[in-house]
Amino acid sequence: MTDSRARKFRQAAFWYLHVGLLYEAAVVAMWRNGLVNPLRGPIVLWLLLGAAIVALVFWGLWFRRSVWLARGIWALHALRLPSMIEGAFLPGPDAALPPGFYLTAIVVIVINLWMLARAGWDL
Repeated sequence: MTDSRARKFRQAAFWYLHVGLLYEAAVVAMWRNGLVNPLRGPIVLWLLLGAAIVALVFWGLWFRRSVWLARGIWALHALRLPSMIEGAFLPGPDAALPPGFYLTAIVVIVINLWMLARAGWDL
């Protein structure tokens, strides 16, 4: 693997790590504000599960440099965009989060898609 290609995987791994940290912080903030359904289980369990997923994806991108992992995570994050666009531009009257939350998420997700696409498809 060329140095340029390895650098793209490292950049994608670190960006994904930051996306994961942002998700974890958002969960904590929403939990503190009563926006997390307590019927879904203890918040600590969900935070640990999220941290484990982030760690596995980081490892797969950084060490394994898995093209298929980059492409799979790209596809999963692309599927998040419709709900983010709806929250940002078409919030319902009972929306619990402000549109700015979703706009920020759109920016973060699109940058994540870009980094993952560079690693997964830019041969």
